Amino acid sequence: MKRIITVLLLSVFLVSCGSSDQVVKQSRKTLKGYWNLDNINYNNAPGVYDVTLFGDASSECMVGSTWRFIPNNNFGNYEITDGSCALGKRYFVWSIPAQESATSYDILLKPTDEKMKSTMNNAGFRLNINYLSDNELTFTQTVQVDGKPFTIVMNFSKISE
Repeated sequence: MKRIITVLLLSVFLVSCGSSDQVVKQSRKTLKGYWNLDNINYNNAPGVYDVTLFGDASSECMVGSTWRFIPNNNFGNYEITDGSCALGKRYFVWSIPAQESATSYDILLKPTDEKMKSTMNNAGFRLNINYLSDNELTFTQTVQVDGKPFTIVMNFSKISE
């Protein structure tokens, strides 16, 4: 009897891990390609905010940037094209860690140089993938402001594979 219960529990565990792996695998495939960062909002919080994203640029500079995700090597980049900002490509390594829940999952972005060498001592940023389809993507990042959660919402549209 003990053996049957153990086998049953192990089977349930393996099946639940498999479904999470499938979500990650499908997400990697769907992310592949070029995306435009259409807008950034603050979860409908009223007011004007001075936000710097990824330790790099203001949210105003990031809007309109083009992002690329390459799943076969987990490399990516985004390019800022707003003439009033520091122009150019920024590089990152990305991953989607295995999740306990298949309904909500994260993506990790670690800034690098062109040769995939970390520019932040292997530190990075964790974002939640709130929505992902073939044409739309929404990342959120929750930070603390004055001891309270503050959510940054980034909405993307797919440009091409």
